[in-house]
Formats: sequence, C-alpha cells, structure tokens
Amino acid sequence: MFGLVLVTVARARGILRRLMPTNLVLDAIHTRRGLKWGVPAMLLAVPYGLAAVYCVGLVERGAAGWLNLLAILFVWNGLKFLVAGPMTAIRLIRVRASEARARRSAAAGMLETDVSAERFEELEFTSAGAAGRAGR
Repeated sequence: MFGLVLVTVARARGILRRLMPTNLVLDAIHTRRGLKWGVPAMLLAVPYGLAAVYCVGLVERGAAGWLNLLAILFVWNGLKFLVAGPMTAIRLIRVRASEARARRSAAAGMLETDVSAERFEELEFTSAGAAGRAGR
C-alpha cells in the first residue's frame, strides 16, 4: 500500500512539475543560459503577492472560501521566485568563476606548449554551449 501511494505521489509531482507555468519558468532560470534572469525574475513575486492580497480581501468581504486556497498558491509561487533570485545569482557567480579558471588554465597550458593565438580562439569553453556551436 505504501509503495502505491509513493508511486502515485511521485508521478503526480512529475506531471505537475512539467505542466505548471511557474515551474517551467524556474526550470528555465536554473539552466546555465537562464541564470542571468534569476534576479529580474524576482519581480514576478510582486504580482503574485498582489493577487494573494486581492483574494484574501475578497474572502473577507464574503466571497467563496476556496479563494483562500488560491491565495496560498499565489503566496507559494511568489516565495519560489523570491528564493530563486539570490540562488541563481550565487550559482551564476560560481559558474563564471569556474569558467574564468578554465580559461586561465587553458591559456597557461597553451603558453607552455607554445600554441598559436589562432588555435586558442578556436577552443570552445563551457559557457559557449550550443550558442558557440550554432555560430560555426
């Protein structure tokens, strides 16, 4: 019985992870290409907060009680974006530092082996990714 519940919850989470708009945006932000959009994405928390306040105000004036669930959903999504901003900024700093170290070590290795500058510019680093291959 426990295994059935576990499998059902895991599948439901997988389906919701792929279909919910905020999760799609957060997944895109957490890619290497999207890390730079993490801090601006924090601004998406503002409309979610306003929507939550609006729903709570409607409930206080006598609207349907299920709007409280919608308010909780808005707050949760807003918090996800608030947390994603600083986390992606930290990851971006780490990735850029790692790429800079890789560039420096590649340049130092080429200077030791006396490789020409033309060959050095042909190298592809991890930050270029698919964009670097598309330009060729």
